[in-house]
Amino acid sequence: MKRDLSALRTSSACGRSGIVLTVAASLLALSPMPAVAFEIFGIKLFEGKDERLEVINPVDYSIDLDIDSGDAALDDDLRRSSLLLQNEGEPVSGDLGLVIRARDDRDRLVATLYENSRYGGVVTVRVDGTRLEELPPNPTFRKEGPIPVTISVDPGPSFVLGKFTLGGDAARLDPSDYDLEPGDAAGSDKILAAAERVVIDLKAEGRPLARLTARDVIADHERRTVDVTIAADGGPKAPIGDVSVSGTKSVEADFVARYSRVRPGQPYFPEQLDAAAKRLRELGVFSSVTMKEADTLAADGSLPIEIEVSEGKHRYFGLGATVSSIDGFGLQGYWGHRNLFGQAEQLRIEGSIGRLGDTQELGNLDYATGISFTKPGAFFPAATLSASILGATRETTSYDINTVTAQTSLAYEMTDRDTISGGVAVEWANVDDAFGENEYLTVYTPFEYVRDARDDTLNPTEGYRASFAASPSYETFGSTPFISLQGSVTGYLGLGEEDRIVLAGKIAGGSVFGSGSLSDIPTNRRFFAGGGGSVRGYAFEEISPYNADDDPTGGRSFATASFEARIKITEAIGVVPFIDVGTVSASNFPDFSDIRAGAGIGLRYATPFGPIRLDVAMPLDRYDGGSDYGIYAGIGQSF
Repeated sequence: MKRDLSALRTSSACGRSGIVLTVAASLLALSPMPAVAFEIFGIKLFEGKDERLEVINPVDYSIDLDIDSGDAALDDDLRRSSLLLQNEGEPVSGDLGLVIRARDDRDRLVATLYENSRYGGVVTVRVDGTRLEELPPNPTFRKEGPIPVTISVDPGPSFVLGKFTLGGDAARLDPSDYDLEPGDAAGSDKILAAAERVVIDLKAEGRPLARLTARDVIADHERRTVDVTIAADGGPKAPIGDVSVSGTKSVEADFVARYSRVRPGQPYFPEQLDAAAKRLRELGVFSSVTMKEADTLAADGSLPIEIEVSEGKHRYFGLGATVSSIDGFGLQGYWGHRNLFGQAEQLRIEGSIGRLGDTQELGNLDYATGISFTKPGAFFPAATLSASILGATRETTSYDINTVTAQTSLAYEMTDRDTISGGVAVEWANVDDAFGENEYLTVYTPFEYVRDARDDTLNPTEGYRASFAASPSYETFGSTPFISLQGSVTGYLGLGEEDRIVLAGKIAGGSVFGSGSLSDIPTNRRFFAGGGGSVRGYAFEEISPYNADDDPTGGRSFATASFEARIKITEAIGVVPFIDVGTVSASNFPDFSDIRAGAGIGLRYATPFGPIRLDVAMPLDRYDGGSDYGIYAGIGQSF
């Protein structure tokens, strides 16, 4: 016996050692917290069901779901698919509402059976003792108590894939590319994914009107196999046509079209449109960006594109605070504008005060203030101009420093993955360190190349990021030329279903070459290691060569490496064991004579804007009198 399943449907089964915590928000407000939840960064964590919608004409029900497949995983999938079971105890709206819920449950359970290659299963639903198919259009049930709903599921045998055929314009594609091998489990989700992939692959050939024409699924119940035929019409190849912009208010529409880099006459490729939408979203001025493709070609055979945007708030401000068991309290504030002159120019003014409570002297507090300006699409659509002036006074375990830095740079996106940047900067620094109190005035030209092939910037699961930076410099007071070279590579590998384990690694290194002595190089241009962005467990910039007086001097070279195993416990919570290793040397190249390592474990909580991170680490080779541990908090992964 064969059954035609061409109408196949699916649904989902469903600083220094010590404690440092930072809290920041766009607006600070006092509001009561629910007893069963707490809120941080605007996200409710571990939220309970403390808010319910009012149900009109509420009807209570009881649910009895009878499953006996002999497969515990399948039984769990089926139970998760039943919304009646998941929402048991919550009333539905009216008798008809209960019937609609029961029909939806039946469809969801059948779809879950198909997803698990069970094409001969039977789902029987009874409401108040009557089969679902026998109920009248507008049923009325007795109200002597909760209305009983019974669902019986006979999963039937497992099916495997028989023949897999590609037809129409898809016939020239390679069937082995679609994860449908004869003899494999014939889950419907794999079949649906293959059909979607066929259309995507035809569109990738520059055919914007590619569409599915057939997705035939025939189950042979005697052989327990499923034969699949997927056919598609590729349609003609077409270039990009007219590009229009809608939804703008204060942002100039011409700028949006130019910055998207989607130009009439270009060959059509879906990846190009996806990259354009991502590029526009990253400007920060739009709450949504949609690339709309026309349903038909224009008279000249081109494909019109509409860029539909919705502008967000352009002005913003924020307040934040830090609490440290070593450095006391700190306050930060900033104000910004994301669309200063109508072309997404960004202006940001910020300031901070640190070490409040740690010192009684105003002159010993840490201060920082600055103003920065960014103009995307400067000179070229792929270029971004940045300029800033920043002033800061800071005390670390290795030195005390006051700086004023002015810099301007131009970044150019060569491809969606490759960016180069260059600029000029001047920095004045007054430093008290192992060599005494010294003053520096340095002019330098920073250059950097970055290749970013990660699948996600805040929480990557695959890919890599590589960078190389060079800063030719001249310290004017001491007439000292030098050049700083730095590079780093990070890599990510997801393991298991849905990347529930991600292995992440990072290596970095750098050297300073110059004609003068170590003291002729500004202290903040020498290398130190330690802290949350380096070797965790050690205090910030604690790892360094030391002189005869046991004072840290900084070095001419460094090398660090980090390894993490990011393990999902639930969809929201993960744990991360990690180890960091680093060395800093006085020579031009690391001699690895003093290698320091820190190890620890972290907690991650997933949010829409990246994971909230909390890491605890200890040094494995502690300095005498150095830090005993470090606790680090932030948003996004550590690297």
